[in-house]
Amino acid sequence: MRVYSISYDIYSLFCVFFVCAGKNSANRDAPFLPFTSLCIHEERLFEMTQTRTAFISIVGCPNVGKSSLLNRMLGQKIAIVSDKPQTTRTRIMGVLTQEETQLVFTDTPGFHRPHNKLGEKMIKAVGDSIADVDACLFVVEPQGELRQAEQELIKRFQAEKLPVILAINKIDTLARKELLMERILKFSALYDFTAVVPVSALKGDGVTDLLAELKKLSTPSMHFFPDDTLTDQPERVIAAEIIREKLLRLLDKEVPHGVAVSIEKMKERENGIIDIDATIFCERDTHKGIIIGKGGAMLKRVGTYARADMEQFFGGKINLKLWVKVKEDWRNREGLLRNFGYSQSDFDQ
Repeated sequence: MRVYSISYDIYSLFCVFFVCAGKNSANRDAPFLPFTSLCIHEERLFEMTQTRTAFISIVGCPNVGKSSLLNRMLGQKIAIVSDKPQTTRTRIMGVLTQEETQLVFTDTPGFHRPHNKLGEKMIKAVGDSIADVDACLFVVEPQGELRQAEQELIKRFQAEKLPVILAINKIDTLARKELLMERILKFSALYDFTAVVPVSALKGDGVTDLLAELKKLSTPSMHFFPDDTLTDQPERVIAAEIIREKLLRLLDKEVPHGVAVSIEKMKERENGIIDIDATIFCERDTHKGIIIGKGGAMLKRVGTYARADMEQFFGGKINLKLWVKVKEDWRNREGLLRNFGYSQSDFDQ
């Protein structure tokens, strides 16, 4: 209503201006077109006040289910997930438009202590995302001790005085439901959350309630993205992330964290088949052997699973070719980070 009221005053002011101008016009019998234009403009302003928008940053420690929750809310997978910490490396934006409300989510890397330049960029992305949004969605697990990183995030909430919704994820893993109340009381004593919503990203429990609370944080505004937008990620980035997800899921221990994927070619044929050539970079020759596997078996598995996900996402046949190369210590080399697509703009809001 506030925006509409302001626009109405502006409209009245312009009416007075054009009426006065019309009286002084040499051709007083000419149609008064400015008035008609303003009527149309006023109607559009009224429509704009009926739409609402909120920019929301999804934050939390590594492996608490932030990306899984984003995918569940959007109803489609745009962020890769695995049981390995620091799966998400860059800022990923997801857009959900339901009727008049548009929620713009930023899925950030897990908040942790960085061990290399890549980790430093990831942590910077989290800090920047908190400063530039309307609200935060703070995702935590349903049990365990309060982590130091979670305490640091709460301090940032306090400094920014942000509206924050606490989402307690993985409630399907709780053996005793009274543990959930203990968790709620523990976090509520540290910050005045706008709402606390227990959810299960895996099963979808509580997600409808969570979305209802998030919509309450929206304000009258035009939609910043077309209503059918799902993500701002380029197709090449999505393809690379799908491949990296399969590496995270199929490989053990330290190998996946030293892996980057570069899409060298992505082109659609006239018959609709998409040719994708991708290079997997790792930090050691021993890792290269593990990724390829005996007789190329592991690389073939990665390609098979990645191709299936790509075909589902892109809606067509995929011809995927994979190569593996070694780039020693690439996570600490600024030039290589940029070459692999980890430019500062990928981390900044």
